[in-house]
Amino acid sequence: MSKVAIPIVPVLNDETLIRPSSTVVVARAAEGSPELFMVRRHEDASFGNAFAFPGGVIEIDDTKVHEFCGGLDAATADARLGVEQGGLDYFSAAIRELFEESGVLLADLSNLDENLVAIRDGLNSGTESWADIVTRNELQLHCNRLHYISHWITPPLLPKRYSTRFFLTELPDGQDALHCGGELTASCWQTANAMLAAGRRGEAELHYPTVKTLESIARHKTLASLLDWAKSCVEWGITSMVPMVIIRDGKQEIVLPGDRDYPGAKS
Repeated sequence: MSKVAIPIVPVLNDETLIRPSSTVVVARAAEGSPELFMVRRHEDASFGNAFAFPGGVIEIDDTKVHEFCGGLDAATADARLGVEQGGLDYFSAAIRELFEESGVLLADLSNLDENLVAIRDGLNSGTESWADIVTRNELQLHCNRLHYISHWITPPLLPKRYSTRFFLTELPDGQDALHCGGELTASCWQTANAMLAAGRRGEAELHYPTVKTLESIARHKTLASLLDWAKSCVEWGITSMVPMVIIRDGKQEIVLPGDRDYPGAKS
């Protein structure tokens, strides 16, 4: 079993603020199975030292660029994510966080005269604002290339909780990914099976949602198959996953909604 980094907490009522966030799985074709872009976070960052996918919390600037969200209107985004409002915020945050952390920008770059590296550095240093960058360049964000595949909510009673929408996208032609400095200390392109194997050997720390995402992706042996699956996830239905820890046969076990003995489920 992979080395899973998930705190063990009791199941009690919880009033911790849950922050909405987005995570992006970037995939590219490779010999054998598709490869995924993974980043390792600094030990002082949230989920420190673990390998994960690029992502982060929604920021105020993400709410200011809806008119530039291409291929997706607000009503469709809300319906797709199962939210009452603000669905486009998740898509904008996904594109922004992916750009900040990997340098990959899901947007129409044909009329962009500015240097992408400089823009990214400005975002990461705080001297640039996402809303200003998008607006002054009239960047058409490729929200329609983000395929919603899962929703994970941090377990109760943790000091930091997130409601994270996971998206999958194909690496755009002509772009490559490289992690930023600061909160990211390493990155790699790796197949899902290879990453899971590294977790089992103790060579890569993987949090539970990352493990489950990798397991879902590992079934697909081609990029085309993976993209077809990602595009179908909303149609098949996405369950909000809140991992819980129970004691079964004297041992701690992680369970998900739909699993036997999940807290609060009808028996």
